[in-house]
Amino acid sequence: MPDTACMAPMIIRSTRVLLPSGIQPAEIEIAGAQITAVRALDPSSVLRPASSAIVFPGVVDTHVHVNEPGRVEWEGFATATAAAAAGGVTTIVDMPLNSVPATTTLRALEAKRRLAPIEGVDVQFWGGVVPGNQGCIEEMAAAGVRGFKCFLTPSGVDEFLPVELRDLRRALPAIQRRNLPLLVHAEWPASLRPVPVDASPRAYRTWLDSRPAAAEVDAIAALVALCRETGARVHIVHLATADALPLLREARAQRLPITVETCPHYLTFEAGEIADGATVFKCAPPIRDRETREALWQALIDGDIDLIASDHSPCPPAMKGDGDFLAAWGGIASIELSLPAVWTGASARGIPLERVAQWMCAAPARLAGLDARKGSIEVGKDADLVIWDPDAEFVVDETALRQRHKRTPYAGRVLRGRIRATYTRGRLVYGDTGV
Repeated sequence: MPDTACMAPMIIRSTRVLLPSGIQPAEIEIAGAQITAVRALDPSSVLRPASSAIVFPGVVDTHVHVNEPGRVEWEGFATATAAAAAGGVTTIVDMPLNSVPATTTLRALEAKRRLAPIEGVDVQFWGGVVPGNQGCIEEMAAAGVRGFKCFLTPSGVDEFLPVELRDLRRALPAIQRRNLPLLVHAEWPASLRPVPVDASPRAYRTWLDSRPAAAEVDAIAALVALCRETGARVHIVHLATADALPLLREARAQRLPITVETCPHYLTFEAGEIADGATVFKCAPPIRDRETREALWQALIDGDIDLIASDHSPCPPAMKGDGDFLAAWGGIASIELSLPAVWTGASARGIPLERVAQWMCAAPARLAGLDARKGSIEVGKDADLVIWDPDAEFVVDETALRQRHKRTPYAGRVLRGRIRATYTRGRLVYGDTGV
């Protein structure tokens, strides 16, 4: 695998390298931060004994809540990027909420950038759209945010208020001038259901029933109409229902610039296995039934869903509500496990590694406008690589995770795919060269 002799350039050789043309033997030449050559593997090269490890493009995770500054006790750059690197993630795009101040002004963006690591995992940023900040959009776009995120329902934090369509119409012209995407938490507030007074807050069904699939469908219908009206790029984050897929297919048929993501937890878990009081599974939109999970996989296969992102959203354990689904913070911490979790599900369904790379590397890089540098192993791109063994299984030990708080719904689960080493811009950020 890696040849770490002192002489530059560095060469990484493997009998299994995932290139745009497929998996094949190759050697990758790296000088500084970039890939300078990709060559067929010389048969005379000395390789270690046969291994099932593969050289894969670095994962680009476009949905990460770092929470620093202001809520570093939830998660911070040091722990979030360490967890990312251990999971084969070489680029994260940080969400604008949960930090204080929220990233809704240039000043807040600059404060966050000062705290982000210079070396290690590449950190990029989304800006935020909230009521009344349309005057801040242009300067944040000029400062390099990759796009803008908004909520149609309350976000859970007071610093990041939900918007109405009129707010988006005010903000979109500045976003469109830069051809940036608008990312939307798509649940329609009027379609959420009140909790009956006799419902148990410990029952998962109570939470699930309060966030019906219709709330996602109604929000997406409104966003499709807004996209048709304005021509703006719209991205639906964390799709959790299959009921909206016909709307999305119709929008694609009309060539509207709409993209959509789902998350590893919607592809892994199903409502029937979530015990009462197991608030570690709480997220919004909620994890739905087994049929929905399988339909989301099929939508990925069919191209109706573009990409997979973690929605890594940690919090202190006390905020998980002591078994109360209504009081608990809604977020799942999983960035270190996203690639193995997705591959576990994909391989069980006969889906090849090439599709996983498309969903977790190339498509997210394209969404964030980073595809000239990220998302595939090609000459001229950043040397962002993950070396991992897709056949190795392991049991998730949450105490070993690098995220700040060692809580995850994957605890005790057997996953497939062990990360051996991660390189970002040619620098080893996780593992060692003895893979």
